[in-house]
Amino acid sequence: MKQLHLHLLSDSTGETLENIAKAVLAQFEGVEVIKHFWPMVRMESHLDRILTEVAANPGLVLFTLVNPDIRRKLESQCRKMGLPSVAAMDAVTDALSNMLGQAAKARPGRQHVLDSAYFARVDAIQFTIAHDDGIAWENWEEADIILAGVSRTSKTPTSIYLANRGYKVANIPIVPESPPPDLLFNLKHPQVIGLTTNADRLIQVRRNRLLSLNQAPETDYVDMEQVKQEVMYARRMFGDNGWPVIDVTRRSIEETAAAIINLVNEQNAKNQLAVKNGDVPPS
Repeated sequence: MKQLHLHLLSDSTGETLENIAKAVLAQFEGVEVIKHFWPMVRMESHLDRILTEVAANPGLVLFTLVNPDIRRKLESQCRKMGLPSVAAMDAVTDALSNMLGQAAKARPGRQHVLDSAYFARVDAIQFTIAHDDGIAWENWEEADIILAGVSRTSKTPTSIYLANRGYKVANIPIVPESPPPDLLFNLKHPQVIGLTTNADRLIQVRRNRLLSLNQAPETDYVDMEQVKQEVMYARRMFGDNGWPVIDVTRRSIEETAAAIINLVNEQNAKNQLAVKNGDVPPS
């Protein structure tokens, strides 16, 4: 297995840089990556100490640094050591600068400013955690999205992912023996979205869940006929109420969330057009 030392230098928290590296590394196999993470690099004395470590463990240097003096020194020293150094965000920044006709503001960590969007995201996370698994259904009208689906259709992790994107999400398990509250069928603000999955896949996920809890792996919870009836019951509910449905069988949490966001954006666009045309009064 090929070994690679990867040095990540950031003048802020390094979260953006780490996500970029993670996304790119996922495209390669058979590589042992040793990450050297260097956040908050804002002084040349700090950079000097890092360069000593880079020389001791040569590899690829990936950075997001806005201070021109520190950048020049890093790139110069990397050239002397014969190591590649890559400014992770330069291409996108330059393209935007050209399109917008303005220079980028060279401020470290500007995306982490505690603005209104940050606090809205914190509020969304708190709301979502407090409205998991059908809890506090009386407040569902305050949500942006309601996720409905049978047990083990990834409702909770998808809700949390969406909350981190700023959406207030509640979720409800669809159980034939315990119908959801009538409020679910009369909501005006939130978009209700049904999550479904293949019965075979659902049984596999549920059986793994039972085994992880040291419970009997053969119950009605994983009985094929019972599960099929459960999935059909949920699908009929979704269809009867005209809710959009997403099949999560072969989707990751991120892919499911992306599909949900697309549905919400489409619905918001339709609502705005209706208000503009005077078809409905503005809320």
